[in-house]
Amino acid sequence: MRLSPLDLAILVAYLVGITLFGIRFRRGQQNIRDYFLGGRAAPWWALAFSIVATETSTLTIIGTPALAFAGNLGFLQLVFGYLVGRVVLTILFLPHFFRGEFYTAYQLIEKRFGPRMKSIAAATFLVTRALGEGVSIAAIAKVVSVAFGTETRLSVALVMGLTLLYTFEGGMKAVIWTDVVQLLLYLTGSVTAFVLLLHHVPGGWAEVVQVAAAAGGKLRIFDFTFSLTRTYTFWSGVLGGTFLTMASHGTDQSIVQRILAARSERQGKAALLTSGGIVLGQFALFLVVGVMLYALHQHAPLIGPGGDPDRIFPEFVVREMPAGLKGLVLAAIGAMAMSNASGSLNSMAASSVVDLLRLRGREADPASVLRLSRWMTLAWGLVLLVLGMVRWGLVLEAGLTIISITFGSLLGLFLLGFLNRRATANGALAGMVAGLLFLLGLKFGTPVAWTWYVLMGAVTTFAVGSLASLFDRSAQPSGAGPLPTRTR
Repeated sequence: MRLSPLDLAILVAYLVGITLFGIRFRRGQQNIRDYFLGGRAAPWWALAFSIVATETSTLTIIGTPALAFAGNLGFLQLVFGYLVGRVVLTILFLPHFFRGEFYTAYQLIEKRFGPRMKSIAAATFLVTRALGEGVSIAAIAKVVSVAFGTETRLSVALVMGLTLLYTFEGGMKAVIWTDVVQLLLYLTGSVTAFVLLLHHVPGGWAEVVQVAAAAGGKLRIFDFTFSLTRTYTFWSGVLGGTFLTMASHGTDQSIVQRILAARSERQGKAALLTSGGIVLGQFALFLVVGVMLYALHQHAPLIGPGGDPDRIFPEFVVREMPAGLKGLVLAAIGAMAMSNASGSLNSMAASSVVDLLRLRGREADPASVLRLSRWMTLAWGLVLLVLGMVRWGLVLEAGLTIISITFGSLLGLFLLGFLNRRATANGALAGMVAGLLFLLGLKFGTPVAWTWYVLMGAVTTFAVGSLASLFDRSAQPSGAGPLPTRTR
């Protein structure tokens, strides 16, 4: 045991408190509109926090410092693409989301290409999100291992069990408001860790700069080399990051669901754009923390030669932080793990019920559909727990690589529907298959960096889908006509 009684008390108090806080949102739920969209009652700023909490996970907290510890600040180039992608989404995607009463992003695909393509798109999301979230849950094990000095899975199961409990009971409203609490805790813990880490480095910031310079420019951000094989360059970062964000925030139900929960299109745009500023700040903070950990490591080694860089930040927290603050930061790490998992559980249940089972709560007994939605949440929780037991390697890049492979073809499908009025359902299917096969070929047959995957996959899907539609004589072009106005 590596934690003091005070730290353990803080962790237990947090886990119990956030679970009880989430469960209380069960009151007033009458249908899946309440369960999956929170009754569309949350303000834009809460949705912005929830979006950030959804795309932030244990991967970010332990994986981002590890990238800077082993490299430099070049990952920020990708984050700049995240900002550009959000702007494109507000112009191209969000107007479509608010032209109807939608529960999932894939209902748009149904209106454009029919129920078959909606099911295929939803299945693509479910597989991708399950694998990606499995990596995130596996990252919890690394933190638990460092904190308790053991490779126990019991603690991971406990955290997942509590997350599943309040998500099962409280639905999207619980997800959103626990996200707000957990993001505030996470930001507080992150800033606290930064201040204490700076205090621990002999010589402070001046020493950090000197060590970083001697190590070959660890504070360098930009690399304007054009290369398809280097992961973090200006071009792969801005272009790749733009397309990655368009895919993750425009086609991934776990984030689109937050946007759909907004009171209006204007509030949805405000939430999405505000989340970009927060994301930029958090990645910059954790990358700098990674450089600072490298500087401290030169004076007091935190991991042995050839050790796992993902353990470097948790190791500092457990070894160097005073009692109380140690529990706060570990609670913050757990907070983001729970937040990310809860959002994925609710969105996967929503897509399963609405897109695959095709239940809306209107054509059946609303109470029965609501009950089914809760049990679907439980089923996906068990799936994620099993996937969380797999060893995935360096967690941040593993998670991003997984989503990049499938989201390229998914983004291409949406772009095909929005931009090509002559595209057909069969052409769209051909494009998706071609895009996915092309990305698998890139991953296993070439040294192309994962940051290019979404862009290349989307372009391939769009091009092949457009070409196949020209030769599709089995159906008339589906034509993306205007969708009905959202009812309030």
